[in-house]
Amino acid sequence: MLEQYLPIGIMLLIGIAFGVVMSKVNEWFGPKNPNEVKLSTYESGMPPVRTAHERISVKFYMVAMLFIVFDIEVVFLYPWAVNFRELGMFGFVEMLVFIVILMLGLLYVWKKGALEWNSDRRLINEKTIMNEKIV
Repeated sequence: MLEQYLPIGIMLLIGIAFGVVMSKVNEWFGPKNPNEVKLSTYESGMPPVRTAHERISVKFYMVAMLFIVFDIEVVFLYPWAVNFRELGMFGFVEMLVFIVILMLGLLYVWKKGALEWNSDRRLINEKTIMNEKIV
């Protein structure tokens, strides 16, 4: 049974070894003449606008997390769509419940103002949440 995977394992090992060997050969024999231009930050071919050591707004992390959640939803939806006819009504209801739960979560996040880019409504929501916790 495992001998079926032997060619895949060999190819994987060859690929990893090739990458490591080529990196080391480049490190050993490549030219080493760093200067200010080569060591500077590269930002889409333009000079950097600000330093790289500044904080990023939490909004970007929220968008990334929502993307991951809905990307995982697609991972579950695809096999369901492929086997839709074999699953019957039970599979349909099960996926409908899954989508409804995700949509309820999205509505909750939306109502709390987590998707708002302007800070006025977000600050109001954060103040009301803080007041609810204190009381």
